[in-house]
Amino acid sequence: MGIEEFFPVWGELGELERRALAEAAAHRSAGAGAMIHGGGAECTGLLLVLSGQLRAFITSEEGREITIYRLFPGDICLLSASCVISSMQFELAVQAEKPTEFMLIPPDAYKRAVNSSAPLANYTSRVMAERLSDVMWLMEQVMWKSMDRRLAAFLLEEAALEGSDELKLTHERIANHLGSAREVITRLLRYFQSEGLVKLGRGAVVLTDRERLYALSE
Repeated sequence: MGIEEFFPVWGELGELERRALAEAAAHRSAGAGAMIHGGGAECTGLLLVLSGQLRAFITSEEGREITIYRLFPGDICLLSASCVISSMQFELAVQAEKPTEFMLIPPDAYKRAVNSSAPLANYTSRVMAERLSDVMWLMEQVMWKSMDRRLAAFLLEEAALEGSDELKLTHERIANHLGSAREVITRLLRYFQSEGLVKLGRGAVVLTDRERLYALSE
């Protein structure tokens, strides 16, 4: 996968911008669990995912995590380079959920390209708007949707991603995705098990009634 495949506006960029971005992009790899972007005032740069899976999340003052979105092959993480947009600060962290290969464009190089190319600037604004829309959607879920419904939806999403009803997930990891406490997730999973929706094992959750989980999630 070449760098041009990440940018629908690649053909509208000038030769100088295309060459500068291609030369600046560095190939990187990260093992499962590795932190790629630590949030805060850090400006890592633009992440272009070649393979694997990344998780973008925020952390509360109490240390509780909540997943904002995932990144898959072909996706761009712009919020890890939010400094390219004036007055934009977003304390987002990015972690590899699976062994991941990606390209990294340093923020200065991308900012120069954005400043010299109107099509790239417009595309950047569109991607940023889409990601902020994801954040707003998540806020609505947290504010208005009960935790049992969110948990059911999360389990179904994980099963779809992994292509299996057997999920290798700890209660702590699920809590981190959903911005909840481990104890809350444990109680809900035990309730799901008592209702025949899932079966719990050591570090694993097996979905046993997808139809009822779908009904609950909706």
